[in-house]
Amino acid sequence: MAITAAMVKELREMTGAGMMDAKKALTETDGDQEAAIDWLRTKGLAKAAKKSGRTAAEGLVAVTVEGGKGVAVEVNSETDFVGKNADFQSMVAKIAGAAVNVSDVDALKAADLGGKTVEETVTDAVATIGENMSVRRMASVEGDVVTSYVHNPATDGMGKIGVLVALKGGDEAFGKQVAMHIAAANPQALGEADLDPAIVEKEKNVQIEIARESGKPEQVIEKMIVGRMKKFMSEVTLLGQDFVINPDLTVEAAAKEAGAEIVGYVRMEVGEGIEKKEEDFAAEVAKAAQG
Repeated sequence: MAITAAMVKELREMTGAGMMDAKKALTETDGDQEAAIDWLRTKGLAKAAKKSGRTAAEGLVAVTVEGGKGVAVEVNSETDFVGKNADFQSMVAKIAGAAVNVSDVDALKAADLGGKTVEETVTDAVATIGENMSVRRMASVEGDVVTSYVHNPATDGMGKIGVLVALKGGDEAFGKQVAMHIAAANPQALGEADLDPAIVEKEKNVQIEIARESGKPEQVIEKMIVGRMKKFMSEVTLLGQDFVINPDLTVEAAAKEAGAEIVGYVRMEVGEGIEKKEEDFAAEVAKAAQG
């Protein structure tokens, strides 16, 4: 397929690779951005790219805890201004409260909220506020101790990033520290066993190709891969990461010191994984000026 300047620009922004390297990577992979990122990594021309870091949708994530259960809910809007609207915030808080008693987002949309379903309530809010809105997702955790944390809250219990942590043993103070760590470090899974095997296999293959580029013998490469995959696990799993509060310990070791076992967590960020059409600002202004 034809490789456009826009495709090259996007790949450069995602990987930090040079223009010619980005173009060659796209040419070699027939324009597949994901494959091009891996190609650049095998050549030592790019670090692992955060492909879902471009937050697109606006709105709020709300977290609430009742007893041994915590829930996180994302409600989207078109603009950031709506997230600052008191009526919108009040609605999101009520939706999060209703989420405690249901198991998934479909049940949440059908749940009662003062005589109307959650979905009907959101539809009414769309007519009142004048923006499209939706209840996008929810997630929950359960444990002996459940704590929540909101990074840079817009108001109590809601903001752009919401975190829940479930512990067996331990206390809320430690749970809060772990929640803050999760907000900052954004692990992909609790432990190695919880990682998607496809992600692990893909990373292993990338590391093998990187090692082979060095020209070392296969038996040496095998030993290198063991070390590199161990490092990968320490970067992407919560239990393997260095604890932000005390980097001399892993999160798993810190939990043991606190007499706790981390049994689950949720990290929810507004707009994760949603692509948003980026318009040229100058063109947008010109369009508005033309009436």
